Amino acid sequence: DVVSLCWPRWSRTPDLARFSYVRMKYLFFSWLAVFVGSWIIYVQYSTYTELCRGKDCKKIICDKYKTGVIDGPACNSLCVTETLYFGKCLSTKPNNQAKLGDQGNLSELVNLILTVADGDKDGQVSLGEAKSAWALLQLNEFLLMVILQDKEHTPKLMGFCGDLYVMESVEYTSLYGVSLPWVIELFIPSGFRRSMDQLFTPSWPRKAKIAIGLLEFVEDVFHGPYGNFLMCDTSAKNLGYNDKYDLKMVDMRKIVPETNLKELIKDRHCESDLDCVYGTDCRTSCDQSTMKCTSEVIQPNLAKACQLLKDYLLRGAPSEIREELEKQLYSCIALKVTANQMEMEHSLILNNLKTLLWKKISYTNDS
Repeated sequence: DVVSLCWPRWSRTPDLARFSYVRMKYLFFSWLAVFVGSWIIYVQYSTYTELCRGKDCKKIICDKYKTGVIDGPACNSLCVTETLYFGKCLSTKPNNQAKLGDQGNLSELVNLILTVADGDKDGQVSLGEAKSAWALLQLNEFLLMVILQDKEHTPKLMGFCGDLYVMESVEYTSLYGVSLPWVIELFIPSGFRRSMDQLFTPSWPRKAKIAIGLLEFVEDVFHGPYGNFLMCDTSAKNLGYNDKYDLKMVDMRKIVPETNLKELIKDRHCESDLDCVYGTDCRTSCDQSTMKCTSEVIQPNLAKACQLLKDYLLRGAPSEIREELEKQLYSCIALKVTANQMEMEHSLILNNLKTLLWKKISYTNDS
């Protein structure tokens, strides 16, 4: 009887041991997940604070302005009246520099730059203004804003101070999607994020108007008076729009002169075409006989813009134009720089797309 009374107690010992092991395993992996997550957040935060140090930037710029090293129309607002201040940090990418290559109408471009450099409009470029202008000319985006300052879809240049430049505010700083804190962004799968972003878009007529703006911007940078510019990062986060649903370029740092790109990428050693990429979208081919990248970009700007617009425009498109719209978008995406009569095809496809969209939205209130 004694043995029979004690036996059930001893029979539970393996279950207790198993439970204890499972609990320890769960605690270990929970601790590991917390540790790894905390480390990722710490590294991201450290990078963010290191590169988005607005107060330090302001101090450096204003110290140089007060000693006369630099000058510009935005310096007084930033350093004296303090009506200009740093808000949200839109990028943590350093080293956005580029060189000014051979451009068409170079003398005209120089005159245009000198006009902009004369910040106080006294007819002379001071040493401080010249130093500021030279620093800014190392930045692709500033050069483009100068060249395209009279174009509708380029943000207006409001002023500069040293290598800081101020452009007009854009209400919506992404083509679509919802802005989330960067901590949350870390844990959202990219596929789910893309699907979620498509839910947060304007009505279709307004999307069509924004898309027309992008097509017009592609025209602006395609073989203009100062040469051809290539869009090397056509992602939604680089495009925005105002409260009238006019497209505005938010980030133009990866729009580069074609001549510059050819110099940067030609003769680069490669094993495959994957090695011949600048930014995310400017691709050339790898010459297997020499193991060097060629200089000719495969896809024109228009094809990359249509790739971005495909899902954006087809989602919610009116049934009466959906089939034709899809056909034109796929024809656009298939464009290649090396194709015969590419420029004629480029113009034809671009004009057909704009006409199709305009006809559909011309008489709607939403446009």
